[in-house]
Amino acid sequence: MIIRHNLDSGNQRSPVVNFIFRPGSLLALFFVFIGALHAAEPPALQLEPIAEVTGDGVFLQQLVKSSQPLPSLRLCDAPQIGATANLSRAQINDLLTMAAPDLATTNWTGANQIRILRRTHTLNEADLVTLLTTTLQQDYVKDEGQLDLNLTQPWNAPVVPDEPLMVKILEVPTAGVTRSFIARFQLCTATEIVGIWDVTLQAHIWREVWVAHSDLPRGELLADADVTRDRRDVLATREMLADFSPGDTTLEIANSVPANGILLARDLKLRTVIHRGQVADAIVEDGALNITMKVQALEDGAPGQTIRARNTVSLHDLTGKVIDEHTIQISL
Repeated sequence: MIIRHNLDSGNQRSPVVNFIFRPGSLLALFFVFIGALHAAEPPALQLEPIAEVTGDGVFLQQLVKSSQPLPSLRLCDAPQIGATANLSRAQINDLLTMAAPDLATTNWTGANQIRILRRTHTLNEADLVTLLTTTLQQDYVKDEGQLDLNLTQPWNAPVVPDEPLMVKILEVPTAGVTRSFIARFQLCTATEIVGIWDVTLQAHIWREVWVAHSDLPRGELLADADVTRDRRDVLATREMLADFSPGDTTLEIANSVPANGILLARDLKLRTVIHRGQVADAIVEDGALNITMKVQALEDGAPGQTIRARNTVSLHDLTGKVIDEHTIQISL
């Protein structure tokens, strides 16, 4: 292109612009113009024919392929489980205009319409048992032991959302988790209820407990008792289990325990240090007054226990707390 100025009789006239196109220049200008137009357009978004989504909703990046990273834009609600939805290019553009006006475009490629459905999978028996075990352990069994469940009837595996599932227990027996029971539960995601089912379950609660390795007679010191730790099903055990440190010299067997039997809390008691009929020192404290006398124990007693005793001189009955093997502190 050439620009030429013409001057006439000293008077300056407007410049005259002459366009001279050399061979090929017109074609070059055309491509420059087309390139500018393409530079101004947003990148094309390729629509997929089918999109699988979760209950969180339908998002832009689930519907299209793009050479550029796309923002996480929620366009609309997801269809219900088992249902489908169809979105045309125009509908998608309208939704995009409302969600992010700056990103609205008509530069679509690919499918003219997208079929949208939920991402699903089949809930098999193993996965169901895991969900039920986790919930029942947390809400019912708690720290009583490790819950172990099995279904006693075939499970007709349903199709469920392929997203995190939660179980809500709606009904169990009044006694809670028992050896065999029926549980009614609700299966749900973070946003919706999937369904309600009834199942018959067999349960065990496993725990490390103290067990008699051989017969334990009443009155035997625990430190001398033949006991061991073993993993047992304690579901049927409704009483408090024995808990102690190995070699504890302050405890003795309170009730005879057969070999292989689980030790319960009531099977142990503090070791008797004062025996019925034994003569011991009795201490009476009243302020600065401190009196010592001889008494005869009228019952067995362990340290800290209160027992009856009789003054060997006056024959009056008294009560006092056992201090050790030889001493009772009398209460006034």
